[in-house]
Amino acid sequence: MLKTFWATVKQGKIELLESTKIPEGSRVLVTLLSDDEAEFWLQASQAPLGTVWDKEEDDVYAQLLKI
Repeated sequence: MLKTFWATVKQGKIELLESTKIPEGSRVLVTLLSDDEAEFWLQASQAPLGTVWDKEEDDVYAQLLKI
């Protein structure tokens, strides 16, 4: 399964911004983004995700979970 985590580099070491459990010895892929690129991808993803997440049809699931 592919998971994405935000991180920063401090003194040559990658530090995750959130606490998470990653098994020892896990292989990771690191992609460097400039601040401009990171902002671009954040803005580019907001509109499509808004159309997926903000649907009235999905309110039925919240009602079913209350049962």
